[in-house]
Amino acid sequence: MADKADRVKARLPRGLVDRHPADIRAVEEMMAKIRAVYELYGFEPVETPLIEYTDALGKFLPDQDRPNEGVFSFQDEDEQWLSLRYDLTAPLARFVAENFERLPKPYRSYRAGWVFRNEKPGPGRFRQFMQFDADTVGAPNVSADAEMCMMMADVMEALGIARGDYVIRVNNRKVLDGVLEAIGLGGDENAGRRLTVLRAIDKLDKFGPEGVRELLGKGRLDESGDFTKGAGLDESQQEVVLHMCLDAEGAAEAATNETWSQGTEELREIAALVSAAGYETDRIRIDPSVVRGLEYYTGPVFEAELTFPVVNEDGETVRFGSVGGGGRYDGLVSRFRGEPVPATGFSIGVSRLMTALKNLGKLETSEAVAPVVVLVMDKDTESLGRYQRMVSELRKAGIRAEMYLGGAGMKAQMKYADRRGSPCVIIQGADEREKGEVQIKDLVEGKRLSEEIEDNATWRESRPAQFSVPESEIVAAVRRVLDAQAKERDS
Repeated sequence: MADKADRVKARLPRGLVDRHPADIRAVEEMMAKIRAVYELYGFEPVETPLIEYTDALGKFLPDQDRPNEGVFSFQDEDEQWLSLRYDLTAPLARFVAENFERLPKPYRSYRAGWVFRNEKPGPGRFRQFMQFDADTVGAPNVSADAEMCMMMADVMEALGIARGDYVIRVNNRKVLDGVLEAIGLGGDENAGRRLTVLRAIDKLDKFGPEGVRELLGKGRLDESGDFTKGAGLDESQQEVVLHMCLDAEGAAEAATNETWSQGTEELREIAALVSAAGYETDRIRIDPSVVRGLEYYTGPVFEAELTFPVVNEDGETVRFGSVGGGGRYDGLVSRFRGEPVPATGFSIGVSRLMTALKNLGKLETSEAVAPVVVLVMDKDTESLGRYQRMVSELRKAGIRAEMYLGGAGMKAQMKYADRRGSPCVIIQGADEREKGEVQIKDLVEGKRLSEEIEDNATWRESRPAQFSVPESEIVAAVRRVLDAQAKERDS
């Protein structure tokens, strides 16, 4: 045994979480419903590695020492930079480019997996989290974007989220870019300021028009005293941007360029397509305040927002907010191919969506029925073989079961079964073996009955919820116990 000074302290890094059985099963149930919708739309599964070459992810090295912040990176033996993926879209672009000639076009795929961000963790902000994406690569028409919006609306309803509790909001980066061009922020030299403006617009729901105005101007000082530098727009420029966010049609007065016109026409087409398919504005609607933060979006962008109220960390009642988003990224695959490759996709934040479903009571979070435990009263080879045979018979009948594999006595074994949440235990000592019987103790009923017994002597004498059955009837007897417990849970 290691000396105290040599022991490693068991500690979880900040921004990461351990996952327990109930959460894992709940996520798997939720993802199965999402996967069923993706499959219904004709999408196929694909899986890419967690690690990619750093340049393939679109995060380039600012110097020779380390990669850009925001990604976890390291160098291999060939001194090539590798990174943990920060989303599932950039790896898909690499996969499509590398297998371009073999894949059908359009290529329709979905994938789920962990992604990683090398950022400062905080409440609700993790370094590792799961996404569930669907993408169409090779479809230049906005009908592919409209289909994405319809599919996400169907996902929300497949998860039990009622109409009125969600909406898929749609905008177009070309509309945003057209307005920014009109106020003098076109060209590569203004790329940084454009991104600052877009991020300010993205805060409209959080800070309101006046908060966004501050971020468009000199900057915003929050309640904690932190100052966020603004985009440096003058008052007239701020008015145009805010006008666009609050009244898309009104933006036409300031932005009549080709980029803006193309974006608005694409939005009209999307609205017409989803309406023709029976998706009205209570499910999918045009919203000029939708931005999406990533730089690679080139056309329509969309966001799945849950509109039901929740209480935030400050005790305020607010809308739950976004659980996923996406858009068109026509330049991402083209980085590898040197030719135009249109693409569009949607990404669901699995953990955030799970939290939303819990709030709505739409997620099954009950524990699975724990295994029946066969106690080990005798440890000779013959007895162990007999206990294993009992376990095998239960498993063949579809009943979760295990033989106790520790080295402790009966009292500790009972404590183990109780801690596991086992429905019952099976006991066979020498007396039971001579009679060809086993004792079955219903732990759930036993616990209930024991609460009604006031002294230990009476409890030991009555042995509540414990009974004998012939060894050949173990499966039937255990099944009766499990059925009775299930009926009690459902009542």
